[in-house]
Amino acid sequence: MEGRKTKFILFVIALFIASVFGVFVFAEDLSSKCQKYLEEEGDVCSGMSQEECQKELNQCLEYYEKQSEYYEGKVSQTQQEKKTLQNQVYVLKSKINKLNNDIYTSNLMIKDLNIQIGDTQESIVVTSGRIEQSKQRMAELLRLIEEQDRRSLIEVMLAEEELSDFFDELAALEALSLKNQELLADIKALKIDLEEQENELSYEKQDYEHAVVAYEIQKERSQDLKADQEWLLEKTKGQEELYQQYLKETEEKAAEIRKRIFQLAQVGEEAAPSYEEAYELAKYVEGVTGVRAALILGLLQVESAIGKNVGQCNCQGRSYCAHPEIGWQEVMRDNQYDAFKKIVNELGLDIDSTPVSCSISGGKVQWGGAMGPAQFIPTTWLLYKGKIEAIIGQTANPWRVRDAFLAAGLYLKDFGADSQILQKEIGAVTAYLCGTSYMTSRCQQAGGYWYRSLVIKNADQWEDWIDEGVFNGN
Repeated sequence: MEGRKTKFILFVIALFIASVFGVFVFAEDLSSKCQKYLEEEGDVCSGMSQEECQKELNQCLEYYEKQSEYYEGKVSQTQQEKKTLQNQVYVLKSKINKLNNDIYTSNLMIKDLNIQIGDTQESIVVTSGRIEQSKQRMAELLRLIEEQDRRSLIEVMLAEEELSDFFDELAALEALSLKNQELLADIKALKIDLEEQENELSYEKQDYEHAVVAYEIQKERSQDLKADQEWLLEKTKGQEELYQQYLKETEEKAAEIRKRIFQLAQVGEEAAPSYEEAYELAKYVEGVTGVRAALILGLLQVESAIGKNVGQCNCQGRSYCAHPEIGWQEVMRDNQYDAFKKIVNELGLDIDSTPVSCSISGGKVQWGGAMGPAQFIPTTWLLYKGKIEAIIGQTANPWRVRDAFLAAGLYLKDFGADSQILQKEIGAVTAYLCGTSYMTSRCQQAGGYWYRSLVIKNADQWEDWIDEGVFNGN
């Protein structure tokens, strides 16, 4: 029985080691593979199908995102440890300062007690001198009284004119002796009081000296503990900086993988994406910007039916074109002309057949000039062009679906939609139409309330589909 138990335990240990080793090897292989994707130039999908490449890039993105989460946790943990240590150091500093004050106050008290003890000792010396003088006077008086007692009656009568004078002198000496005795008793009592005061002061001084010793010991211990905590604090700061560096590197790798994924998206510039393709693009944009995929989709649904309606003017030769006769200069404000020319020339497009939005009522142009699925006006597109190119690694194109999705996400992020707080999202949607997150009178006239209400309603519908797993086979 014992033999079977031992074999079973060894078998479990072997399985555990194998699983851990397997996970380690898998992580190492994935890290190497992902690093290869990061280092490769040009087509990263060489030798494999788009689906296989997409799958592996997604694995790499998930790998780096998990690493980022790990390092974020470590940064948060070390920051908390640093905060705790800083609080402990602060408490110890306060304690040391209090001990220094206690030591200083106690030393002052000791100094004052030394002065009092010195004064008391001087008083005792003076009192002792007075006692000695009183004793000498007493001895002299006693001697005089004794001499008077020894005189015979004949001597007294011969020396004094009156006998009463003798008795008066004797009585005076005895009264003086009695008074001197009383004074001597008072002086002795004073000396006793002074000696008691000296003892009390000495005891009090001794208490303060003991307190100073205790304070010094506490101070030394607190200083040692403070030094240890400061050393740990410096070490924690170093760990935080290291984790911050790892976090930054991992986030940069994740961003590069997202760029590769964007470059892999093959939705045609003229064709609108399917809902599944649109969701995948919006999901990646959420990873880049922090703006909810559902909000991006809800907005683009209102702007261009997610790429189905990118403009009905300046579109000669296109099957969907409703107003091929209305050119770009008729629908755009003249302050957009130079920006539009710059964009189409850089992309090598025909300026007279590149579609732009327009609103025609009664045969008259009401407004227009926005470009592509995200409906950016030319000058606004140029503001975001550099940001987009930094992410996708090539020239940005407002009519390219993936670039338009990214542009919309970046714009919403700039107005706080990355917080994913509804009030902030509503403000960002308002700004997408009106250029400001506040509902101004001009924005109201442009249909601001209707616009943002419809965007949020569409976003809620997309969020429901996402939660139901419509796009991931659940």
